[in-house]
Amino acid sequence: MDSRILHRGRYLTFRVDTVERADGTRAERDIAGHPGAVAILAIDADDQVLMVRQFRLAAGQVLLEVPAGTLDIGDDGSVEDPDLAAPRELEEETGMRAGTWRTLGHFYTAPGFTEERMTLYLATDLRTADDDRLGPDEDERLRAERIPVAEVLAALDRGEIHDAKSLVALLWLARLRAAEPSA
Repeated sequence: MDSRILHRGRYLTFRVDTVERADGTRAERDIAGHPGAVAILAIDADDQVLMVRQFRLAAGQVLLEVPAGTLDIGDDGSVEDPDLAAPRELEEETGMRAGTWRTLGHFYTAPGFTEERMTLYLATDLRTADDDRLGPDEDERLRAERIPVAEVLAALDRGEIHDAKSLVALLWLARLRAAEPSA
């Protein structure tokens, strides 16, 4: 019925939407507009998962996560293609490039209040980026790590992974391994 913008940030827009329910009553919903993002499940030739540790202010702690990033918004308002964003984010966060990419799926991170839709990729045939390597964004302080698949899945089972996109990626990995042991 109506939408009122409260704040427009660098990539988030906060608004209040007025909706009409099926019974004719109206309600307000707080929505965080978001351009979308990518998450990358990167596995090297030694069967290790590339992960990053970074402090997350909203969580108040350092989290272990799969590489990921928000889609860029162009000056004209266009949103970056996830297929272009994923290789950029992998390189920025880990210093690696992938020879093989596979889209695993899409999911909404928190559909109760945000439009953020993530595309999850599997990246393999990894190699180190050369001298022209893309680095992390100015405001990112992260540490890349390689963790054997068995160890990262054990950390998942022990409840040591708290980031939703990483949970989705690692559960997808566990499912892939059950269906295709070479994945």
